[in-house]
Amino acid sequence: MGTVTIGVSIAVPEPHGSLLQERRAGFGDAAAHGIPTHVTLLPPTEVDSGALPAIEAHLTEVAAAGRPFPMKLSGTGTFRPLSPVVYVRIAQGAEACTWLQKQVRDASGPVARELQFPYHPHVTVAHGIDEAAMDRAFEELADFEAAWPCTGFALYEQGPDGVWRKLREFTFGGSIVPPQAGRADRGSLPTSQL
Repeated sequence: MGTVTIGVSIAVPEPHGSLLQERRAGFGDAAAHGIPTHVTLLPPTEVDSGALPAIEAHLTEVAAAGRPFPMKLSGTGTFRPLSPVVYVRIAQGAEACTWLQKQVRDASGPVARELQFPYHPHVTVAHGIDEAAMDRAFEELADFEAAWPCTGFALYEQGPDGVWRKLREFTFGGSIVPPQAGRADRGSLPTSQL
């Protein structure tokens, strides 16, 4: 059957997704047009293609246990010098993303794996480009803001051409989006954990 490279992420919706993708390309990141703007829940992971049904069943269960939550992006950050990345920060929704990625990578599931770095939810806007362009990305997007109700996540596959394509969306089981203040950042936790 062979292997495929998959990833799980929360898409940044329009018009914000295209805007950040165009900005990323404008900073000289050659991979920009092959990577939809997103918040990673499972980084690129090679799996046996025969495992996809079990992975989809697992992701369906993870989504059923979650519920919509408010997501807000604001300002920039960087992982330099540890990793050549500039990103847009998650100002609201980070705790929910952290909970979700733990469920996706759960040791009892089909995509259990260790991470190279501790999980830090973010939206990459520059990766592996020259320092001057990284500085430009950091400065030019410092005032960027976007907010939306996150209602689920998606499974993606990387094609032989390096382009990531959505295989399937997974919608959260709950239907109420918590308010923008207070406990809203815990929004995707199952109700038994709230």
